[in-house]
Amino acid sequence: MDETQIEVNGEGLVLTPAGAAWWPGERTLVLADIHFEKGSAYARGRQFLPPYDTRTALKRIAALMAHYAPARVIALGDSFHDADGASRLDEFERETLADLGGRAEWIWIEGNHDPVLPSWLCGRIVSEIVVGNLRFRHEPSPLRARGEIAGHLHPCATVTRRGHSIRRRCFVSDGSRLVLPAFGAYAGGLDVREAAIRSLFGGRVLAYLLGARRVYAAAA
Repeated sequence: MDETQIEVNGEGLVLTPAGAAWWPGERTLVLADIHFEKGSAYARGRQFLPPYDTRTALKRIAALMAHYAPARVIALGDSFHDADGASRLDEFERETLADLGGRAEWIWIEGNHDPVLPSWLCGRIVSEIVVGNLRFRHEPSPLRARGEIAGHLHPCATVTRRGHSIRRRCFVSDGSRLVLPAFGAYAGGLDVREAAIRSLFGGRVLAYLLGARRVYAAAA
């Protein structure tokens, strides 16, 4: 797996094809918008999707933790798709989450989909947290915020080459702040050219598109 290294407010981060950011200086793995149990939430509304999104996300998180051996994991909000999502985890999924929670310090940031997280989760539940030169929160601040690491917007970008267009989830950064892609299997996406994303950045902005084995940088 090829890694792409960038700097955000003076801190070196690694952007992974899995859609997570790795901060080697703090041994911290960062994920955004996991949306556990989105499939079961849709099923309640009679939109039937394969009910494997939670297990898929847990498997991907486990692989990242095995690879990087983080001391800390920060989940940037909307970890569960709705307020009842945690109650719909089956026994295997809860045990897996507990096992992952025992391997590192977990910090769960409250999101708009899951403003009240279950008390049984391993780790701390916070609205935001500052570590070193970086501030971690769910929704990006509308003001220019140096060192901010956020999710919420599910950024995607489209590139066209030789007459073919490819749309991918992506990271977005101008070196001052970073917005992560959604980690969840069923999460949608917002084009980086939309004002909600574009207005957050100044100067040269790059989209880092997720590929199968590497991350590709493109002008946003």
